[in-house]
Amino acid sequence: MSKWNFVVFHRIINIISYFCFGNSRNESTMIKKEKPITDNQKKIARYGKALSNPTRVFILEYLANNLNKCCYSGDMAEILPIARSTLSEHLKELKNAGLIQGEINPPYIRYCINPENWEEARLMFAKFFKK
Repeated sequence: MSKWNFVVFHRIINIISYFCFGNSRNESTMIKKEKPITDNQKKIARYGKALSNPTRVFILEYLANNLNKCCYSGDMAEILPIARSTLSEHLKELKNAGLIQGEINPPYIRYCINPENWEEARLMFAKFFKK
């Protein structure tokens, strides 16, 4: 067997071993582990990540205090001492977590609390901290 064929053969065996037996070369059978992380734990972590920045907490409080109306990102940009691009990233993180929703009406974007996910997050955190 030429050196080239040996190298290719060895890599193919390594790839097959990885997918069949996991990362450890000492395992002789494929072991399936149970997933200890629940969907609720993933949601709490997602909401927690969104709340992990004081600017995002401010944004949520600002929107929660103005539940009777949606707020434009420009209004928040005038209040916060951060660049509009930074505000946009914070709003994107909150929107990705599902805590806020946005409506694009060019050139403006209105944001408000997502009431369903807001209530879900409130209940999940209350249950979590009750333990």
